[in-house]
Amino acid sequence: MTPTTDQPPAPPVGRRIAVGSGHLFGRRDGTGQPPVIVLPGAGAVALDYWTLHQAVSKLTTSILYDRAGTGWSDPAPLPRSAREVTDELRTLLQAMGEKPPYLFIGHSLGGGYARHYAQRFPGEVAGLLLLDPLHEDGNRLYPAEVVQTEDRVGAPIPDLPAPMLEAYRALFEQKLATVPAHIREPLIAHHGAAWRTGMREASNVNALYDELRHGGPLPTVPVIVMTAMALDPVQRQFMPEELLHRVNVAKRTMNLSVVASAPRGEHRELPDASHAWMCQEETEAITQAVDDLLDSIRAA
Repeated sequence: MTPTTDQPPAPPVGRRIAVGSGHLFGRRDGTGQPPVIVLPGAGAVALDYWTLHQAVSKLTTSILYDRAGTGWSDPAPLPRSAREVTDELRTLLQAMGEKPPYLFIGHSLGGGYARHYAQRFPGEVAGLLLLDPLHEDGNRLYPAEVVQTEDRVGAPIPDLPAPMLEAYRALFEQKLATVPAHIREPLIAHHGAAWRTGMREASNVNALYDELRHGGPLPTVPVIVMTAMALDPVQRQFMPEELLHRVNVAKRTMNLSVVASAPRGEHRELPDASHAWMCQEETEAITQAVDDLLDSIRAA
């Protein structure tokens, strides 16, 4: 992490934890083993998963955190490699006194990082819950219209029209309605100010594909992969519905490929959940998947 004096404001909950020469945001609730760690998707931050975190904390220890350069963690140059992110996460968990093995919930880009952690440190992973995880076959299976053939590191990001930003705010208000107001309001304000972050973080997607492709097998631990099959309300502003249906079919194929590669893999489909909002729309189903994984881990 690059040291900086440009510190983000204090988070509404949780704390900033010293990691190396900087600080990362973290929040722990609940008790029990194994601890569950949530890895956000690109453009999301830890507190977007507050409702899920609270539900999981009734089952075991639950930990939210923001990667460097996102949320309430220190600024950092983006994008970063999966190796950098997983090294950072490992150091954070050590700084928090959390001992492995861990159960990771990885959403989208965070699912790719969770997989890479399991590839690199198989003995430290008790199980994986992967929610539409980043997959290395994206360029091969996604429709040509959405494939990013070259990394876009440093490419300019155009402004969004004011009406679209207002529509996003209304969508955040709706999807985060179960989050307490003292968390929800600064969280929505953060998204309004930092919406480019997710694009920057994922601008090296092809390099991330290579890291996953050459990272090695998953360990023999229980893995559940969940696929959101409803049309994403954000993506509908940019792509026609026919194309989004094709994206979902490709995504399901990739998720099934992850399941097939896991010695103890299982697939669960969420027909009424959209990719970006699956944790908010299907909190109960995702919490049940966590509970099922904990049962499997504890019975071993």
